[in-house]
Amino acid sequence: MGNLLDRMEPLLAAMPAVKTPEGHVHFKNKLLWTLAILILYFALTNIPLFGLAPSNQDLFAAYRALLAGASGSIIQLGIGPIVTASIVLQLLKGADILHIDTSETRGQVMYMGLQKILILVMIVVEAAPNLIGGYMVPDPIIASTFFGGNLFAVSFIIFLQICIGGVLIFFMDEVVTKWGIGSGVGLFIIAGISQALVSGFINWSKVTDQYPTGFFPRLIAIGLDNGNYLTYFGTNILAFITTILIFLVIVYVESTRIEIPLAHAQVRGARTRFPVKLIYASVLPMILVRVLQANIQMLGMFLSNIGITVLGKFSGSTPQDGIMYFLAPINGPTQWMWWMNDLGHAPWEVLLRLGIDTTFMVVGGAIFALFWIKTAGLDSKDVARQIQLSGMSIPGYRRNPQVLEKYLDRYIPRVTVIGGVFIGILSVVANLFGVIGSVSGTGLLLTVSITYRLYEEIASQQIMEMYPFMRTFFGKE
Repeated sequence: MGNLLDRMEPLLAAMPAVKTPEGHVHFKNKLLWTLAILILYFALTNIPLFGLAPSNQDLFAAYRALLAGASGSIIQLGIGPIVTASIVLQLLKGADILHIDTSETRGQVMYMGLQKILILVMIVVEAAPNLIGGYMVPDPIIASTFFGGNLFAVSFIIFLQICIGGVLIFFMDEVVTKWGIGSGVGLFIIAGISQALVSGFINWSKVTDQYPTGFFPRLIAIGLDNGNYLTYFGTNILAFITTILIFLVIVYVESTRIEIPLAHAQVRGARTRFPVKLIYASVLPMILVRVLQANIQMLGMFLSNIGITVLGKFSGSTPQDGIMYFLAPINGPTQWMWWMNDLGHAPWEVLLRLGIDTTFMVVGGAIFALFWIKTAGLDSKDVARQIQLSGMSIPGYRRNPQVLEKYLDRYIPRVTVIGGVFIGILSVVANLFGVIGSVSGTGLLLTVSITYRLYEEIASQQIMEMYPFMRTFFGKE
């Protein structure tokens, strides 16, 4: 692998990239860049794919909010290719197959170049099944009007539009990372799920019955009509309670931390603390777990749609039987409360599916959390180096990176695993009871946590604008 990467180094270094700012980017400029990308994102969600028939199906319907894309728009794929490429790289790096030292400039360039190549590959891999599997049907009217009835030409144009949208999302993410606040992936997730949540609370449209689908309009309409809340409002109350509880739990857990005391080696009295949060690896590894599930389901749906049902049959995006049924995540009480709904499956099958989903989320959350801190430079070794370079040390211990690393090993790996397991369990519970809007419990969990951390980053950015000397201390320059 090492020799292959060395031979690929010129290609990896030549991959297109957003220019890195040469100096400090003012906080106001970061806000403007972030706002501009957010507006562009919402604009792209409203650009429909040219040539797409109205009868198309969404291959990622069950994961739409989580993937931060919009069905039938130019950003159909959302952040799927970016996250899938990250999964592959983290698995390779975590298994020590990929030997790239990201602490050095050369290693960072090679890693980013390899990630871009993988993202481009994943864009093609995830775009192709939408058309080959028959989910995105070309419009015969467009074909006859502009292409002489050639449906393949229309399909190819749809494919190109999806690929262009995937590339745009990738570069928009890079702009936010380098010039804005937070990451584009997190920003897009917040935007998509927040929009769905607002719609879930105040939507006045009627879909399944004579009452609006939004929580508050439905509450008012049923009350003014016959007050039969038990029949028409049962699961809505459960979803509302779950939404509030998830919000409160995540805000509380984000403030739970172990604080390691630090003192400056040369400035007497200068003391601070390094926080090791309970959710140390953040909730982003949970995106990796869910997207891995989404890719597994995509494979099953694709094979089912072309007539290969060895892994299970699908009705739309819902698995009906086979191994795909047991590997599918549970989203909402109607998918597991067999005593209240006719699920078409025996109780033991539902319980087995629930057990597999829980195991997948808990084990996957812990593993990807460990991989994430290693890749993102948050493990004990990298944190020890960062503390050493800042001139700080732990009182009572020699100022040595190896000593710092050994001390941090008492906390960081353990807290990372505990946090990954906790988020996995919380995500499963949230999915079981459902939340307001067309978002999953995992999606809501991600949104609240990412928003909280974005608030913390904005606060730290403001402090560093007020006290510029702190930028050097935190390694921002």
